[in-house]
Amino acid sequence: MADDAITASLDELKRVIRTHLVIDNHGHNILRSHQLKSGNFLTITTEAHGEALEDAPKSLAHLQAVRQLKKLYDLPADADWAAIVGKRAELLERDADSLIKKCLEGTQTILIDDGLDSGANIEPYSWHNKFTTSPCKRIVRIETVAASILSTLYQQGRLPVGIAVADEEACNLGWVSFIAEFEQAIVAAIQDDEVVGFKSVVCYRTGLDVTVGRDLEVNEHGLRSFSRHFLPDALARDFRVEAKGMNDALVISACKLVAAAYEQGAAAKPLQFHTGLGDNDISLLDSSPACLQPLIKHFPTVPIVLLHSSYPYTREAGYLATVYKNVYLDIGEVFPMVSREGQELIVRQALELTPTSKILWSTDGHHFPETYWLANVQGREAIEKVLCDYVEHEDLTAAQATKVAQDIFFNNSNTLYNLRLSNTELASREKPAGHSQDAKSNPHDAEKGQETQSLDIRTSKGPMPFVNGERKTVAGHDVSRSPYDPQKLTRFTTEHPNIQFVVVQWLDYLGTLRSRWLPITAFDKLVKAGNRIGISKGNLGTLQNDKTTPVCDPVGQILVEPDLDSLRIMQTKGMIGPAASTCMARFVDNSMQPLSLCPRNQLQGFAETLEQDYHINLLVGFEIEVTFCRRGALGPNGHFAPLDSNHAWGTLSDEQLAHAFPLMAAISLELKGMGIEIEQLHSESGAGQYEFVLPPLPPVQAVDTLVQARQCIQQIAAAQGLRATYHPQPFPGIGTAAHAHISLNSDSLTAEELEKIEMSFWASVLEHLPALCAFTMPQAGSYGRVVDDSWTNGTWVAWGTQNREVPLRRVETYGVGNGSRWEVRCLDGLANMYLALGAVVGAGLHGVRNGTKMVMKDCTSNPTTLSDEQKNEMGITQRLPTTLDQAIEALQQSGSLAEALAPGIVSHYLAMKQAEQKMLSLMPQHERKRWLMERY
Repeated sequence: MADDAITASLDELKRVIRTHLVIDNHGHNILRSHQLKSGNFLTITTEAHGEALEDAPKSLAHLQAVRQLKKLYDLPADADWAAIVGKRAELLERDADSLIKKCLEGTQTILIDDGLDSGANIEPYSWHNKFTTSPCKRIVRIETVAASILSTLYQQGRLPVGIAVADEEACNLGWVSFIAEFEQAIVAAIQDDEVVGFKSVVCYRTGLDVTVGRDLEVNEHGLRSFSRHFLPDALARDFRVEAKGMNDALVISACKLVAAAYEQGAAAKPLQFHTGLGDNDISLLDSSPACLQPLIKHFPTVPIVLLHSSYPYTREAGYLATVYKNVYLDIGEVFPMVSREGQELIVRQALELTPTSKILWSTDGHHFPETYWLANVQGREAIEKVLCDYVEHEDLTAAQATKVAQDIFFNNSNTLYNLRLSNTELASREKPAGHSQDAKSNPHDAEKGQETQSLDIRTSKGPMPFVNGERKTVAGHDVSRSPYDPQKLTRFTTEHPNIQFVVVQWLDYLGTLRSRWLPITAFDKLVKAGNRIGISKGNLGTLQNDKTTPVCDPVGQILVEPDLDSLRIMQTKGMIGPAASTCMARFVDNSMQPLSLCPRNQLQGFAETLEQDYHINLLVGFEIEVTFCRRGALGPNGHFAPLDSNHAWGTLSDEQLAHAFPLMAAISLELKGMGIEIEQLHSESGAGQYEFVLPPLPPVQAVDTLVQARQCIQQIAAAQGLRATYHPQPFPGIGTAAHAHISLNSDSLTAEELEKIEMSFWASVLEHLPALCAFTMPQAGSYGRVVDDSWTNGTWVAWGTQNREVPLRRVETYGVGNGSRWEVRCLDGLANMYLALGAVVGAGLHGVRNGTKMVMKDCTSNPTTLSDEQKNEMGITQRLPTTLDQAIEALQQSGSLAEALAPGIVSHYLAMKQAEQKMLSLMPQHERKRWLMERY
């Protein structure tokens, strides 16, 4: 029995090692299609080039790769190298994406050093996203940044070359210009949430013995090597930096800026160093990681990653990772560059001394997708062999060995690079059907992972800190930045000199508009000082009546940061008090990093990702459907009565002309005075129900405008003794929606490319629509609109051109550069629109990243008129939730949507909704409706 238990434990360990998703902490771009087919495939297992490459087929590393590639390509055991190359060419020609996908299977994300080759030969780092579970991130190679800046300075005539190097003053000025722009670029990368670390190849250039010293000494050495050794040959070397003092200055500047950012509260982004194994450009003696010891000691807060197992100096690297808190050992590149036995020995050497929490996994995959595949296959085999041997010899228990594998493959990099990737999908992927996993043996199970995310609200995204109004500088460069442009406020107050107050506003998770009121003088001081407004972190977890929820944590604070682009005057009609303005805000944490739990930040981040990675600009236009009610009247709900009832859609009766039209006109004119142009206004079908149509705007601006317009409507109605409500069904019969019109547009994509992205976007939205309804229709009363044959959104998950009986209507198709306009109809006025629209866009972005196919056909009929067979043929197989409980259940079960959204958003929202619904369930139905109508 004991032997059986050991065997079972080893089997489980092997299964984890073979199937665990990996975070590849160092890889490079795959070649573009032509280069992928024409590149020399013989280089996949060697650093040799030129004549030395001729002997590569005689190496054990090559022979091992040949054996494994036959399996990858499904070739017979006796196939030779020519057969392998031929089959590979055939696969690339037939379906290159399928081969790449197979090679990258099991990869959560790749941290891509995109400075190895020129952009003309390689795919951009974001292109790799379609083959990984989570989006890839950048590692910025500092020497490539330097070369690019130097080339630009030369083109601008600011870099002395040739005989101009004799001009000492010109050289000094050139050095100052270069180092200033280099530091600006590093600061920008520190602020960029797509960049998770830096890389230096100083090992190749002048060796790892970086000379540290006082700032003045480093600068003098840098200037001297710049003038004497770099400039004379700059053109011939294509601005490649190979001058020791200059190379050292680049490394030290990067370290100082990372350390400064950490000192101010930002996440410290690691600096990777090429160590050990390399091509014949390298000086092997100067590639030992031991040379880095003075630098490591000088910058104890800068995480330093020793790449490529430091082979053949693995033990030296392991020692450094053991005795210095800030040093980590990467065990990449030796797979597939070293023989099987050598690989196992390297893993053993890494584990001889190094804590397993300091060992990172990478492939160093580059150019060819097969390099990723071979590295992962061989790495898993070597780690399995070593860890199983340790278990059999009782050096480790099976549970301990399993944890070691999980940490090396995933957890260590996830923590070090601040990736905040969820283990939810990973846990479900590894967990066999019907297997009950002991939570104590796996602290990274899905439930606990979500709970941790809901509490951890800091991200590495956003601008550098601005502390106590004082700017922080490093090497003469400003590494902090105020979030405000004071000139915007100056222009605003010049145009509106009577403004006495600024109302800073934000929507909480449940759609309640919260605010702080600042006298204009206090707001002016806040902007000029670059400060924010502090509120309790607990405010993220309170209900509409300020009752607390399980996610309400009163310890700590978050900061409210006004967005001056949203600054508007507030409506003045019927106002008794002083003139005021409204300004929407976002949340940041104490290190001035955008809060991942802020719905406004999430929406902005998704929009920026679509623009930067896919050249897509989103436009969103909202319809404001509102019901005007008389207060204290004996109406259908006993407290409110509709303003009028003698009307239908698009009518203007004498009763409307006397009462509703003046109100609508007054609102429209006030909105225009605020800078909000109404495109159309008309009566809707419901009693007292009217609609205002807002113009299309970028997503965050569109929601800001929506919130401010809805507030204006309610304020003017209140001034006339009325209540304007956005409740989805204030009175029996016709419901009230908040339709959003969304279009994907591009200035650079072809019509075919744009349509492909557009259909992937909406296919993923439809796939996640039941779960999205928990955000877009967030109250039990919202589901009175989920009915068939009522011009609402129907009950089926479907889309159709000009079809108002489906939840997603394609309105019209535009020309080149503009996508179709789509109307999301399963959306109402009780939603936090930053959260709801962010969830829709996040789901769509998930589809774009994964190339989701639109399998559902254009439904041009009412789905209720179709037979089951017809609906199945069109891909219409799923119904919308008909209750809030069903929508919440769908959201709870949608791991892919939770992963697509910002960390912690889903778990936090679910906790809030559960507490809210428990509170509302204690109210009688008529009281609950009145309570919501008073608040929305």
